[in-house]
Amino acid sequence: MKIKTSEKYDAVVITLKGNVMGGPDSQEFQDLLHKLLEENKKNIIVDLGGVKFMNSTGLGMLISGYTSVKNGGGTLVLANATEKINSLLVITKLITIFDNYNSVDEAAESFTK
Repeated sequence: MKIKTSEKYDAVVITLKGNVMGGPDSQEFQDLLHKLLEENKKNIIVDLGGVKFMNSTGLGMLISGYTSVKNGGGTLVLANATEKINSLLVITKLITIFDNYNSVDEAAESFTK
């Protein structure tokens, strides 16, 4: 899995690419989120458009990230989830936890409401 960050509007976009399988990537993802919170960057969008596959450990990584950001006073939302990832979120009922947007732009707009 590759992790890339950029800033758009008043949010940080974390773009994930490849297979999200947890493991060492989970720690890298957590460290990044903690660093962003320390920098007072609390609006975080996770762009899943480039994710080919996600297993339960990858889902756990997202849940853990969501909890860390929420506990840090921030908001983490998802964008560009593929049909496969979307169905995974529905099956696991995580769709009720995560705000999920069709695009990064839509997700960024959600912070201004």
